[in-house]
Amino acid sequence: MPGDVFYYADEFNISWMPTLRAMWSPKGQQVMIPTPGQPKKHYGLGAVNYHTGETVVIIRRRKRRKEVAELLQVLVDKHRTGTIYVTLDNASTHEDDEVEAVVRAAAGRLVLLYLPTYSPWLNPIEMLWRHFRREVTHCELYATVKELLAASRDFFDRFNQMPERVLSIIGSHAIAQDYCVCT
Repeated sequence: MPGDVFYYADEFNISWMPTLRAMWSPKGQQVMIPTPGQPKKHYGLGAVNYHTGETVVIIRRRKRRKEVAELLQVLVDKHRTGTIYVTLDNASTHEDDEVEAVVRAAAGRLVLLYLPTYSPWLNPIEMLWRHFRREVTHCELYATVKELLAASRDFFDRFNQMPERVLSIIGSHAIAQDYCVCT
């Protein structure tokens, strides 16, 4: 229906401890990646519109039911009309009274769809998280957590300016429909 939107949603870790990946170095030399004394974590909770490529991401210190409900409320506030379909995994934080309260308050406009347990390959937003980690956190130590969070926000701000790239990353076929030249 016109005005309806379809999102895939999930959470991801933002750790001050760099994720280490294989990388090239001169023969006989090992690349040294500095690490902080104590890793500090924040979490991103996000959703990607499967048809437009727009991302909605909130960054918090925790990823509890409260934060999941907050993300859902952001989506409801963003889309004042139409039905909002959100596909999530079966994490326990996605089903409780706080989440249900947002669903009830949306009066039938928010529909949650759950993926089977332990099936991240079914959620295309995982590909965006992988891209995020590659660009922002792999083998990178920021001077402060504040700089890491700023780089994280910058990533999503930049990618919201390139929705066709997001669609490509998540494997959406909406890109072909939006840019089709019909004769």
